[in-house]
Amino acid sequence: MACRQVKKDALYLGKSVFEEELKIALTDTTKQEEIKTKCVSIKDSVMAVEIAEPILFKIYGRSQIIKQRPYEIHFIDHYWVISGTLPKGWDGGTFFIIMDALDSKIIKITHGK
Repeated sequence: MACRQVKKDALYLGKSVFEEELKIALTDTTKQEEIKTKCVSIKDSVMAVEIAEPILFKIYGRSQIIKQRPYEIHFIDHYWVISGTLPKGWDGGTFFIIMDALDSKIIKITHGK
């Protein structure tokens, strides 16, 4: 790393060092994969549901979403994919939500008819 700069009683690396470190980080995919496997913020299906339900309740209504239990949940390539289910013989759609397990970002959210 580059020399540090002293400003206002603190040491700063400078923007050019940050730019270089970002460039290295984005090109070193082995480190990215290592981070992905160690730094998942949504660690399990229980946590995924705890994050998804309040969002779904707000958009589609609590009673509508609760009727779709039990949920179908899969962890695929660092994403939680969750959908509602309907009892056999029922017609209608269910919610579908995809969340990034690394940062909890919602990738997709929809509800069928």
